[in-house]
Parts: sequence; C-alpha cells; structure tokens
Amino acid sequence: MKEKRMLSAVVYHVLVFAMGIVMIYPLVWMVMSSFKESNTIFTTASSLIPEKFTLANYVNGWKGFAKISFGAFFRNSIFISIVATIGTVCSSAFVAYGFARFKFRGKNLLFSAMLLSMMLPAQVLMIPQYLWYQKLNWVGTFLPLIVPYFFATQGFFIYLISNFIGGIPVELDEAAKIDGCSYMGIFSRIMIPLIKPALVTSCLFSFMWRWDDFLSALLYVNKTAMYPVSLALKLFCDPGSSSDYGAMFAMASLSILPSVLIFIFFQKYLVEGISTSGLKG
Repeated sequence: MKEKRMLSAVVYHVLVFAMGIVMIYPLVWMVMSSFKESNTIFTTASSLIPEKFTLANYVNGWKGFAKISFGAFFRNSIFISIVATIGTVCSSAFVAYGFARFKFRGKNLLFSAMLLSMMLPAQVLMIPQYLWYQKLNWVGTFLPLIVPYFFATQGFFIYLISNFIGGIPVELDEAAKIDGCSYMGIFSRIMIPLIKPALVTSCLFSFMWRWDDFLSALLYVNKTAMYPVSLALKLFCDPGSSSDYGAMFAMASLSILPSVLIFIFFQKYLVEGISTSGLKG
C-alpha cells in the first residue's frame, strides 16, 4: 500500500509539473524573446535561449511614443487600479455586511439579482453604459474606469465577503450591542478586523483585474497620454508598417510583474481569503 501511494504521488506530481510547463511556456517564451534582437525573434522562435542577449528592446520600449514615456502608462495603470480597488473593497464590504447581518424586505430578491449580475456578460452592458457615460461627459476621462466601482458593482466581492461574515458568530454582534455599540461601530471595530483575509483577497483580485482591463480603457480613453499599460501595448503593433515586437514583448514582460509579485508575496492571503469561512480557533 505504501508503494502504491508513493507511485501515485510521483505520477501525480509529474503530470502536474508537465501541465505547468505547458501552461507557462508561452509566458517564458515571451520573456526570453524580449532579450532577443527584434529581427530575430520569429526566425529563432523555436529556440528559447537568445543567441545574443540585448537590453535594447527595454530601452526602446521605455521611450514610449510621441515623447510620452512608457512610465506614464504605468502611472496611469497604478492610479486607476489603486483608486478603483479602494472603491470596490469599501463599497463591497458595506453591502456584504448588510446582506449578511440585516433582515429586510426584498433581501433574497436583491441577493439573487446580485448573483445574476455576476453571470451577465460585460458585452451586454457595453453599449448602454457607453451611452450613459457619454451623457455624463465622462468619455475621454478616467471616471468610467473608477467611479462605478465605488457603488459595489462587483458581485463576486460582495458574495465573497458576505460568506466570510456569515461564518462569524452573531453573538459577537449581540455582545457589542449590549455594550452600546452602533451598527457602524460593530462594522468598523469588530467586522473589519475579523474579515481582513477576505478584504485582502478582494484587494488583490480587484487590483489585478483593473490592471489587466483592456476593453474598458479601449472604450473610454481616447488620449494617448491617458492610456493604461494594457492599452498602450497595442501601440507597438502597426498594421500599416513594421511592428516592434521586441519592445512590445519587453514592456509586456514588465507589465506582468505586478501580478507575479502579488501572487508570490500574497499567495497565502489569496488561499486563506477564499477557503476560510469563519473564525480560527
């Protein structure tokens, strides 16, 4: 039995490792190609290791376009991602607390509507949202990329945090009420410290989703100086002339660094926030 378990464990890890290599190979190929000379990237596509390492792609890519450094695009992405994440987490925590702890007429209907909104494709809302923001004169600004998230429009985070709050004993709330604590006091002094794993998880997911958001930026941002990184990368591709794939791969490699670092340093919070549904003893 011991030998069978060991054999199954070896087979399992070998298969997982092989699948991991297959999935990560395109990413590794892009990073390694960013160190190749641009005119040799596709002629040596079968070779992962560059024949001659060069940093020219990073230098050329960082120069940006029309005297706009690529650092400006990174600043735009950081601003949009951080502000939108703050709005998402704060509003979602308030709404989740209401769903988890309050009883009111139409609660189940509203909760069901929130769950249904998670299943609604973004393409269905694209045209009405654009017309709405156009009426508000928001098109061409960062407002459509930030303001909506201050109104708990991300059902996933509401569902995540409300489930987490549901695992916290109600007796803590009742004890706080006896001590004269208001609902806001209970939320700020008791709930916030206890749901930190869920809040951290929501922050990480929201930041990565906003950082990678290409479609919203494509719809609402029309000035090159305001492009986030996800949209600025397409500027390296010019269908009418030659495209600088080396610089594009170099800047794409830099653009994935935040997501990679978040996964490396906050992996335990991601797992804990999703899997934990109550207090730890």
